[in-house]
Amino acid sequence: MAAIHEGLERVSGEWASGKFVLQPGDEDIHTANERRLKELIGAPAGKLHTGRSRNDQVATDMRIWLREGITKLRTFVIDLIKVFVGKAKEDIHILMPGYTHMQRAQPIRWSHWLLSYAWMLHRDIQRLDELAVRVNVLPLGSGALAGNPFNVDRDFLAKELSFPQVGSNSLDGTSGRDFVAEFLFWASLTSTHLSKWAEDLIIYSTKEFGFVTLSDAYR
Repeated sequence: MAAIHEGLERVSGEWASGKFVLQPGDEDIHTANERRLKELIGAPAGKLHTGRSRNDQVATDMRIWLREGITKLRTFVIDLIKVFVGKAKEDIHILMPGYTHMQRAQPIRWSHWLLSYAWMLHRDIQRLDELAVRVNVLPLGSGALAGNPFNVDRDFLAKELSFPQVGSNSLDGTSGRDFVAEFLFWASLTSTHLSKWAEDLIIYSTKEFGFVTLSDAYR
């Protein structure tokens, strides 16, 4: 086990430094790593594949990658909400016309407009948190599709990889990608909210409206 750990650290270092050399026989990232590990430590590298399949490994890798991305995105969105709230407090005395179908309607506060986007993003955070729960389910140990014969302690794996729960069905665990589709919907909807905000600012910064002046840094 120590040899495998040491060898994997060396493989990881080669990837990080850009020195890892792919070979024509490498089918994917997993076979490439296992092939290189065997070159470095010999026969013990063959045990790397014990109790797991590329199917459950890919599913696990995808969930870990997306989980880390969700954490970063959540921070970015919350930071933007804080900016909206801060500016709303700072500019609460500023009045502006509210628009419906590009026609002037009722007067509103500038803060009211700002906070409309804070609330949109607040719902985006709620949806992201709900999605994170479904992403954070461990498929590792499901094997190719019907489990594995080595009595792998999946609860231990979940703890080591910081997954709060283990997938209950191996077929679903290796084949399910609905969490990816959910994330793509979330990203599309959040982007739509940000696009709407940007479009408002573009309109409000024109000579016809003149409500805001954009810094030269953003022109």
